[in-house]
Amino acid sequence: MRTSSEAEFPDRGEPAGLFEPLLIGEGSRHRGGLTDLAVELAAKSAGFRRSLPEGLLAALADLVRAMNCYYSNLIEGHDTHPVDIERALKNDYSADARKRDLQLEARAHIAVQRWVDQGGLAGRAASTEGLREVHRRFVELLPDDLLWIASPRTGERLRVEPGQLRGRDVEVGRHVPVSPGAVPRFLARFEEAYGRLGRTDAILAAAAAHHRLLWIHPFLDGNGRVARLMSHAMLLDSLDTRGVWSVARGLARNVDAYKAGLAACDLPRRNDLDGRGGLSEEALADFTRFFLETCLDQISFMEGLIEPNRLRARVLMWAEEEIRMDELPAKAGTILEAVLYRGELPRGDVADLLGTTPRHARRVVAVLTEKNVLASAGPRDPLRLAFPAALASRWMPGLFPERRT
Repeated sequence: MRTSSEAEFPDRGEPAGLFEPLLIGEGSRHRGGLTDLAVELAAKSAGFRRSLPEGLLAALADLVRAMNCYYSNLIEGHDTHPVDIERALKNDYSADARKRDLQLEARAHIAVQRWVDQGGLAGRAASTEGLREVHRRFVELLPDDLLWIASPRTGERLRVEPGQLRGRDVEVGRHVPVSPGAVPRFLARFEEAYGRLGRTDAILAAAAAHHRLLWIHPFLDGNGRVARLMSHAMLLDSLDTRGVWSVARGLARNVDAYKAGLAACDLPRRNDLDGRGGLSEEALADFTRFFLETCLDQISFMEGLIEPNRLRARVLMWAEEEIRMDELPAKAGTILEAVLYRGELPRGDVADLLGTTPRHARRVVAVLTEKNVLASAGPRDPLRLAFPAALASRWMPGLFPERRT
């Protein structure tokens, strides 16, 4: 990214039509196929969410949050494995300064997404206020070494300020975003276009707004993560996903197509059949199709992982192996099986389930909790399954790569 050292925030008066169209309108020749995809996505997302026991939703959302963080950071060239992310959440940091910084970055990302998943951006994901808050919450948690970027042209070191819109001209690849003084005007138009939409348009907008925000490039750095968190929040609103699946894994696994699609959306309108705005409607439609198909693919992937019989078999096979190695007490698998079936298990039911004394039941539960495979909101609350990153390759194969030593 190249920057200029202009003292003020110049506004060159760029018209908002430069980044139109912001939506694939009802009259577009691309609309029919995209509407079909949006309807399919809504049905598939709802079906997956309803198939999960209530007690499993929170545990799965925790794992998906780590997965989303891993893949979103990977797109930015920062490879922090979920095992290391999980350690950071327990204040267990690497002695290597660079790895520690990346752990802190991942922890910051997860904190912001947890806030989003809990409704922090509900109804205002596309607002200037909301976008600035996402950026502020993320950047203010970063270590100092990650707050600086260097101009490749001048070598000047520039500090990224939490929530602050950029005050400089920038270039991103071949794209030259609008002048810094124009950023608030374009964000106002952005909010107007995406702030209040019907359900189908809101689903389509998760993709369209993703590109248009990157086109504006409102912040000096961190725009990619803000855009992905914004789209996550928009889908959370329009599909009530409960955070149990994420598009980020699909984008990272198809990163070349993702970046090529974004670059294509930067191109001007090709001809009179290519919409009526300054940018190509066909390219925006292609990217929207890619984005929605990626969402559908990721739901299918998660459905396969969580399919009850397969998940049960993987979990119980792991438990049997741990019992044989004296790493778990006998009958520990019985508790895990009950939690899988019911979604959560009252603590008072464990002794009867195992046919043992309450004291022994508490000991078995304690061991499973220490292994991070059981969790609860408090010492008297029901037990629910947890998905530790260290066991993901066994319990959820393919969710993310094996950790390299």
